[in-house]
Amino acid sequence: MPEGHVLEFTGLTKRFGPITAVDDFSARVEPGVVTGFLGPNGAGKTTTLRMLLGLIGASAGTATIGGQRYAQLRHPLQTVGAALEASSFHPGRTAANHLKVYAQAAGIPSSRIDEALGTVGLADVAGRKVGGYSLGMRQRLGLAYTLLGDPGVLVLDEPANGLDPEGIKWMRGFLRELAAQGRTVLVSSHLLTEMQQTVDALLIIARGRLVFQGRLYELTEQDEFSTVVDAPDRAALTAALDAQGIGYQQVRSGLTVPGTDTATVGAAAAAAGVALSTLQKRGPALEEVFLDLVNGARTHPSAQVGADATDAVEQTAEPLASADDTSQTGEGDQR
Repeated sequence: MPEGHVLEFTGLTKRFGPITAVDDFSARVEPGVVTGFLGPNGAGKTTTLRMLLGLIGASAGTATIGGQRYAQLRHPLQTVGAALEASSFHPGRTAANHLKVYAQAAGIPSSRIDEALGTVGLADVAGRKVGGYSLGMRQRLGLAYTLLGDPGVLVLDEPANGLDPEGIKWMRGFLRELAAQGRTVLVSSHLLTEMQQTVDALLIIARGRLVFQGRLYELTEQDEFSTVVDAPDRAALTAALDAQGIGYQQVRSGLTVPGTDTATVGAAAAAAGVALSTLQKRGPALEEVFLDLVNGARTHPSAQVGADATDAVEQTAEPLASADDTSQTGEGDQR
């Protein structure tokens, strides 16, 4: 079974002339979970991933895979499978021949070609020229490339683009399966709704800086939520809550119980034999929290944890990229 590796970003910074695309970014991605890398378009997600994969050099700081920079990996394709930005495929080449080029270059057995294509559902069209593929099929081929070396780390940029609803559902389950095998799975996106249904943990970046890292449920504090409850016999309900020492406020729609979860309120009512007509959790929507974080209206303690990690080590600059690298931020994916 492939071994997952910790991805570590420490004080990572990238400047393009006067523009700072990534600013003192520090975070950690663990194996065994699907981690979403979320932020608005232009927030610095792709630039961060490109530095992780050695496609461009950092102005300061480090990005490592299992404690090593990408350039230090002895067998890159067998360690990290990456798919960034738009795919580039020769339209006259079949899917199998496309993967064969990379397999031969990396010393990967040719048997892995059929295995990778079968895993992503392209076995039946492996001999078809890529020029006849739909956008969703090309996305799957790009994913097959990332799996070619059976790596322990997967880095995917917007992998659901071009997939139909059935394909998106398949992708979610597939990523979870890879993480359950102990692999490290990092998926970038600008769509919170998609991330909610796919990932276990999140990194959120805005204007090149980390604004959140943690589990989904840690985005909000418990005291931001309340339970709304009501019963046909409201007097009996208030008596049940009073008996348990649970505070509440009366509103037109029933009772609002701040800072107490639905299970606790429901248990209090059940213990008193009170039948409920309403029991629901109410609080800020994740989309609202996300927008507040990226707009600076809300801060989260985890962002400071990343900053403290940066302060704890001496920043070291990676070799600067060539002039071509520093002037072209959208080209040069791993395929």
